[in-house]
Amino acid sequence: MRNTRRTLTAALAALGTLTSVAACGGGSDSSASGSTGGTYAFWDPYPQFDASSAWGELVGKCGTDAGVKIKRTAMDTTDLGNKALLAAQQGNAPDVMLVDNPVVSTLVEAGIVNKTSDLGLDTKSIQQNILGAGTIDGASYGVPIGANTLALYYNKKVLSAAGVDPTSIKDWNALSAALKKVKGAGKKGITFSAINTEEGSFQFLPWFWGAGGDLTKLDSAKGVAALSLWKQWVDAGYAPKDVLQNTQTTSWQEFATGDYAFGENGTWQLGNAAKAGFEYGVISIPGESGGSAPVPTGGEFVTVPVQKDSGRYDVSKKIVTCLTSSANLLSTDTTLAYVAPTAAVQAEQVKANPGLKPWADAVAAARGRTSGGLGTKYPTISQPLWTAVQAALSGGRSPQAALDAAQKAADKGSN
Repeated sequence: MRNTRRTLTAALAALGTLTSVAACGGGSDSSASGSTGGTYAFWDPYPQFDASSAWGELVGKCGTDAGVKIKRTAMDTTDLGNKALLAAQQGNAPDVMLVDNPVVSTLVEAGIVNKTSDLGLDTKSIQQNILGAGTIDGASYGVPIGANTLALYYNKKVLSAAGVDPTSIKDWNALSAALKKVKGAGKKGITFSAINTEEGSFQFLPWFWGAGGDLTKLDSAKGVAALSLWKQWVDAGYAPKDVLQNTQTTSWQEFATGDYAFGENGTWQLGNAAKAGFEYGVISIPGESGGSAPVPTGGEFVTVPVQKDSGRYDVSKKIVTCLTSSANLLSTDTTLAYVAPTAAVQAEQVKANPGLKPWADAVAAARGRTSGGLGTKYPTISQPLWTAVQAALSGGRSPQAALDAAQKAADKGSN
């Protein structure tokens, strides 16, 4: 176990750059603590769900089925990650913990979560690209509860009035041409989040990856092409200048006015989309030259922190298995508006709600932000990336100069 004070301090610093991107907000519970006897501590980032919610009741039932009482503590994602590291340092980590997927690698680096293989947890049915967000050096360290990701919502009335067929949008040129037509028809083009937080990087990644960009080479011509696209949209008035301040929530609020043709946003907005008061559709974010761009996976992993008493792991395994069983995943992912991490449950979701088909397809093509061996390097790349986006869209630097600076900062941060 490598949870030295130095490692934990570094991990805390890394966690400071990561925030939840799935629009799950709420306060924290400072009474969180470890477990004793027949009570097992469970932490999750869903403070919006109380004990009487479907999620709260499921957590309690999984404890009862395992023969123990669960003490559930809900807090926002950033608080949870920081408190997990501190609790491990103090020797009172919770028994089971649900964490945002980019946080897994930070916790692994600190040596405070167990491998799923050591616990005997079965992950064979999980889609590999979703599992990859919690896989480090070939070993998985948690079981995904579900996944969310990004696509383009569109306003059918706005596109129709501008003479745009959404099925014709297969690449960047077609999308830019559609935005030009929309503006010419007196409406607004596209809204997204380019804020200087992880949300900004999360929203930029489909365009960066859709150009063939590599996160270890931020300043490549492919990365510059993606940033240039966003800058062109802002400069031409196809996207509002306030994307620089937009969170994914405020960006959605703009789209929900009914004035915009497109809004880049996530699975978690489906409930709000149904209440928007206008007909909408969803298409995949296009790659530069066609096809669907890879999108980043959001969502959480159920993990089992390291305990001094390894005898507790058998019950923890039962709790995790219960929470991630096919029957419970369907209910949970419906509640969270997530796409299930297994093909079988995805099929059930799409059968019940055909509107989820584009999202299931998007998740199937998604990538983990920390995948590909990036692990704890991701925060040192993401922050310079969102800084570059801000610099370019504000006019402070050219896309090339902004990404040159970002690459230098990333190199320095990883050393």
